[in-house]
Amino acid sequence: MRVEYKLEMNRVESPRFAVEAVEGMGKLFSLATLVLNVLETKESVEIVFHGISQDDPKRRIASFKSIVASCSGTAGVSYSEGNLGTVPGSSSAFQWLKVSRT
Repeated sequence: MRVEYKLEMNRVESPRFAVEAVEGMGKLFSLATLVLNVLETKESVEIVFHGISQDDPKRRIASFKSIVASCSGTAGVSYSEGNLGTVPGSSSAFQWLKVSRT
C-alpha cells in the first residue's frame, strides 16, 4: 500500500519525526541536521525513537544528542525526554524526545 501526501511545514506547529534504532548512524546525522534546520523556523520538534529492545531508543537518543552538541550553533537547544514505552504484544520499545529552541 502506498499513501502520498503533501506536508507543508508552515502548517505544522510542532513537526514530528521517527527513527528506527536499527538504522545506521547516517540516518542520525541526517535527522540531526534536519532537526537543526527546522528549529530555525519552529520552536520545537518531536522525535520518536523506536527499536526491538528497551535499550535501543536510549542509545540512539544519546547518539543524537552527541551529534547535535557537536554543531557550533546549538547553544540554545534543550531536550525533554518522554517515558520509555513498549508496544503491547510486541518486543518493540519507543521513546519520544522533544527538542526545543531556548
